[in-house]
Amino acid sequence: MSKTLLAAVPGAEEHPSLALVNSASELPGGKRYDELDGPDDAAAWLRAHDLIAPDTVLHEHCRGRLAALRADLRDLFTAHTTGDVPTTAAVQALNRALTCAPGALLLRFDPEAGFTRSANHPVTQVVEHVMAVIADDAASLLSGDQASLLASCEADSCERFFLRTHARRQWCSTRCGDRVRAARAYARKRAVHSA
Repeated sequence: MSKTLLAAVPGAEEHPSLALVNSASELPGGKRYDELDGPDDAAAWLRAHDLIAPDTVLHEHCRGRLAALRADLRDLFTAHTTGDVPTTAAVQALNRALTCAPGALLLRFDPEAGFTRSANHPVTQVVEHVMAVIADDAASLLSGDQASLLASCEADSCERFFLRTHARRQWCSTRCGDRVRAARAYARKRAVHSA
């Protein structure tokens, strides 16, 4: 699998659930990318989104659980954007993720950093905490004020979701928009030459 990193879509910086759903997709030409391809990649992705401490190590089991949550979130986001009914399994998986980790962050004091709050879980529970944070974000996004802004990219073969920054926005990125416009121009040119 390719690890091509695409530009973040509108809303992904504020919503880790949106970033997670878009961390794997298909590129034009049938190529796939997956930013959670292995445990090290998953840990790097979580660090980049400030969801784990820099020294945290993940195992394959943890990566697999994050990938499963990503698939369930994709199901929920797709159902929301198409107006379909989500699968019961996806809703239950999100609710399990919401409740599987303690919600309270512990207070810590470091003479250099002062007071901070963080989860203090063994490695096996770090992923549960992260999944709870992402699931809470997804539940808030799907049921909150921004729910009507959630959209799927209308470019062929793009599977990414984004928050509409403008009512007429159809694509997740300039790249997808340019690709669609180029395809339309090519089709018009071809139609003129055939006529």
